[in-house]
Amino acid sequence: MALAKIVYASMTGNTEEIADIVANKLQELGHDVEVDECTSVDASDFEDADIAIVATYTYGDGDLPDEIVDFYEDLQDLDLSGKIYGVVGSGDTFYDYFCKSVDEFEAQFAITGATKGADSVKVDLAAEDEDIENLEAFAEHISKAVDAL
Repeated sequence: MALAKIVYASMTGNTEEIADIVANKLQELGHDVEVDECTSVDASDFEDADIAIVATYTYGDGDLPDEIVDFYEDLQDLDLSGKIYGVVGSGDTFYDYFCKSVDEFEAQFAITGATKGADSVKVDLAAEDEDIENLEAFAEHISKAVDAL
């Protein structure tokens, strides 16, 4: 049974809900799951997990949320070889750079040597039915990827 660590940043609650949807599906699939707000953990906590997931929102016109910047910067110094990662997040299509923080975390994870377990899921504001299906499919892909290791 794999340990999934989900770290999130959420201002309005939308991204926390996204993290919970992924967590619930991973638990259904038999994994142990820990969900933590980004200011209460360190990036190095991912070293103890089999699955590393970040759920983040994008602030304003493409900016990382202030509260997750330190976590983001510390992530690049880790060796997460042998781990599976995934990124999900929320944004607002009103802005030019929709969910840019998701893309930035994907690039940061690539530096760590971790293996991408699923394509990222980007949600416009709050998760609706189609988004929930996409998030659950994301969790299923992550689960299959970690089982294949």
